[in-house]
Amino acid sequence: MDLQDQLKNLFPDHIPEVSENEAEEKSDIWLQDDPIICKYEKRKGKPITILEGYTGAIKDFKMLAKELKQKLSVGGSFKDDKIIIQGDYRDKIMSILKDKGFNVKRVGG
Repeated sequence: MDLQDQLKNLFPDHIPEVSENEAEEKSDIWLQDDPIICKYEKRKGKPITILEGYTGAIKDFKMLAKELKQKLSVGGSFKDDKIIIQGDYRDKIMSILKDKGFNVKRVGG
């Protein structure tokens, strides 16, 4: 019997609150009809991947940028409603976004 079961026995009428970590996992990001465009460019001789075309809230798009950078362990930024990721990670980014339920369109190369 773990701690949660013991607490339920002691306080049967108590409804547990959702912790912050569980709330982040359950947060719904705006899913859209038009695909997010994932394209490849070179700036100053270095490859970058650009994501654009998100129509939801800017806050959600910034959270998505942060999550992508953490999962790929790369640098990047959010500017002018675009996510810029350092390096050519189109395939990995597209698979991550498809797992989240987004439509993604590959552009260039």
